[in-house]
Amino acid sequence: MTKLDRLGRSVKNLKEISDQLQERGIGLKALSQGIDTTTPGGRLFFHMLAAIAEFEHDLIVERTQDGLAAARARGRKGGRRPKMTDNRIKQARAMYDAGGHTVQEIADTFGVGRATIYRHLERHA
Repeated sequence: MTKLDRLGRSVKNLKEISDQLQERGIGLKALSQGIDTTTPGGRLFFHMLAAIAEFEHDLIVERTQDGLAAARARGRKGGRRPKMTDNRIKQARAMYDAGGHTVQEIADTFGVGRATIYRHLERHA
């Protein structure tokens, strides 16, 4: 194997795979990373890298959560802005009630799917 990150989905998964291989008497060698779990030093190095990767992941999660909390404190909501504003919903309703347009044509006009138009038509009947 050339890189360990291609073997497992997560650090935990990678350690589980390594432990299962070791129980069967199979060593793990990552050629480009210089890891060889058949030696005590290689196993130590592997576990140190795994611990550092897990620490780095935890830091990223913590920073992301802090950033989202700060954004919420400033009044920012997550996600993108809805394409269908109140004004556009009224326009879509008027087009639909006039009967000159299909739901697909209305959806194409506003750049949304038919399901979005149907959803707003039901809510604002």
